[in-house]
Amino acid sequence: GTRIICDRKFLLECKNSPAARTPPCCLPQTLGVTSLAQSSLAKLEELKERNESEEAMPDQDQFEMDI
Repeated sequence: GTRIICDRKFLLECKNSPAARTPPCCLPQTLGVTSLAQSSLAKLEELKERNESEEAMPDQDQFEMDI
């Protein structure tokens, strides 16, 4: 077999090429793979809302102790 050997500099330059920045034109739309699924978007929104509500709540003790 034949090996194709690329040096580090060439590979780093390839990531900045215009072809590497655009997705292929004929890529199928697969939910959760090539595009975010609607449920994933809903979960992200829910997590954001939960984090915002937790930040708004005053600090509470992690454990309550009865003395």
